[in-house]
Amino acid sequence: MTASRPGAAARLLAAASAARALYECGRILAAGRPQLTRTNYRGRQVDLLGGPAVGVTVVGGALLGTGLPGRVRAAAAVAAATAAAAGALDDALGSAAARGFRGHLSALRSGQLTTGAVKVLAIGAGGTTAGLLASRGPLARRLTAGAVVALSANLANLLDLRPGRVLKAAMLAGLPLAVSSESMAARRIATLALGTSAGLLGPDLRERTMLGDTGANCLGALLGVAAVTDASGRRIALTLGALAALTAASEVVSFSSVIDKNAVLRAIDRAGRCDAAR
Repeated sequence: MTASRPGAAARLLAAASAARALYECGRILAAGRPQLTRTNYRGRQVDLLGGPAVGVTVVGGALLGTGLPGRVRAAAAVAAATAAAAGALDDALGSAAARGFRGHLSALRSGQLTTGAVKVLAIGAGGTTAGLLASRGPLARRLTAGAVVALSANLANLLDLRPGRVLKAAMLAGLPLAVSSESMAARRIATLALGTSAGLLGPDLRERTMLGDTGANCLGALLGVAAVTDASGRRIALTLGALAALTAASEVVSFSSVIDKNAVLRAIDRAGRCDAAR
């Protein structure tokens, strides 16, 4: 582990630099295009270019990164690309009329196929494929791993309601995986998520950009792959239980409300944000 630390630091820096450079290039190329902006929770106009920057960095890092087994490389690329593409569809064409699993299922029962429902199906398919590739052992374990990847992608999107929140959550979740995972491949995937998050944290906190579904789903899927790569069946099952519980809770509880009522979570969430500084 000690000998690999300089290499891990270099990979983290490379991911952070790539994500930031892609974002800044996107801003130059997309200047003056209002269709690439959204109004955030404070009524400020922000761009949606953080999401594509995450997607390109993550998929490119998975495909081009050295030292990853082919099956893990494919798992990370498939999960991230599918989640980013499905998220981009929802960012471009989605409606606020149906929200959450319950809302999209209700729409399906009434004969309406929402972009959110398409996203759920696509991320589920991508997550299942990634779980089959990244995990080892019995088929049931590998299918459970696929569910972890899909729910991780969804949970990250549920957190993307305030500047920097999903990136901070990704860094907090990815750090233990990058440092202590028994699998070298898992550590490298987690490091890619950490670096990408670090590279875009500044613009997100300053309300220049938002990740949107594109970036949040993609980053969550990548962390899901890191969590299940070569993990034991017990660890995968525990991770799935935690993700399922949080997803179920999101249908009835506001994460923002929970965070605001907890002093520690509130301090972490507001650190560096423009509204908190004011």
